[in-house]
Amino acid sequence: MGGKPSPVVCYIRENSVTPTSLMIGIDLFSGAGGLSIGAQWAGLKVQCAVESDPHVAATYAANHPTVIVLNKAVEEIRQLPFASNSEPVVVFGGPPCRGFSTSNQRTRSLANPANWLFQEYLRIVRLVKPNWVVFENVKGMLETEKGLFFERIVSALRRQGYTVSSWVLNAADFGVPQKRYRLFIVGSLEGVSVSEPKTTGMPHVTVREAIADLPVLRNGACVSTLPYRSAPVSEYGRQMRRRHRVCSNHLVTDSHPDIIKRYQHVPQGGNWSDIPKRLMANYQDRSRCHTGIYRRLKWDEPSVVIGNFRKNMLIHPTQNRGLSVREAARLQSFPDWFEFHGSIGFQQQQVGNAVPPLLARAVFQAVIDANCRIGAFQRAAGA
Repeated sequence: MGGKPSPVVCYIRENSVTPTSLMIGIDLFSGAGGLSIGAQWAGLKVQCAVESDPHVAATYAANHPTVIVLNKAVEEIRQLPFASNSEPVVVFGGPPCRGFSTSNQRTRSLANPANWLFQEYLRIVRLVKPNWVVFENVKGMLETEKGLFFERIVSALRRQGYTVSSWVLNAADFGVPQKRYRLFIVGSLEGVSVSEPKTTGMPHVTVREAIADLPVLRNGACVSTLPYRSAPVSEYGRQMRRRHRVCSNHLVTDSHPDIIKRYQHVPQGGNWSDIPKRLMANYQDRSRCHTGIYRRLKWDEPSVVIGNFRKNMLIHPTQNRGLSVREAARLQSFPDWFEFHGSIGFQQQQVGNAVPPLLARAVFQAVIDANCRIGAFQRAAGA
């Protein structure tokens, strides 16, 4: 990164996140807690989270010990345990997005029940009446059913009195070593339009800068906690590590030897099309593979999307194996103190489904800035 200040300096704290603003956060469909980490880095005090999956809820609770975690479906929630005297409240979260993903053409429609869970999110907004709303999802929501779901969310928020702003943001522009586009819808009960978050203005963080200091691993690695391979190679790596000498989640899928043979033919930036046909004989029509299958990451660029990285069989840039859970977490901007729990499959799913914390931080910082402008205006009017 050429010795320039890193976009993550000063707000990745060691082993904890210390809220500094007087804003209360409620996390719906929380997942492992990527949005919550970003909210806390920005300064929010997250008081409660709702997550239906017990494995995911366990990871959230272990890493957010001061937050009340409700291991329930959002549909079951009738009240939430939070306390606010005069502090503004922010309800945030992202309902399941598989039904809106551009890679999911089979159930990307009105008929998919999961696509309607945004209604439960809006019900909680009506219940809590927060000052602010932050809704997150894949950008495919803008295209599904010609934007019907997006328009219904925006219209419902406006009917409840919210001024709505929305953006599609690329995580790589906010210090995340990954090209990942996400849709954010922000509602203000104070009548304020929120400005789009400011990018770092820095060169994108590369895969090398993000993971080159992590251990060399074999296919099927199953020892979770290991020392680092080397000193950090970038400011990003230093901020992910802080003063840690070891970290966890160095787990790799144990791929069949035939798959490892395929990996050997894929160059950095390549994919399934680089694999000889004789090694892909079990595919009835390999031409139907999408471009993300058997993709080997490039050292000197941000990663492709870390979604279902096990299913897509994303390949380490120089080692013939899949990504470890920790490598994927680094590419999502989770700090090394954050530990994922459960079996390797559950951990991989938690990482892939998460919102990158650094991207989340930028969004919440924009909300905090807007809220501060309201306070300044009110103080000036009172004077």
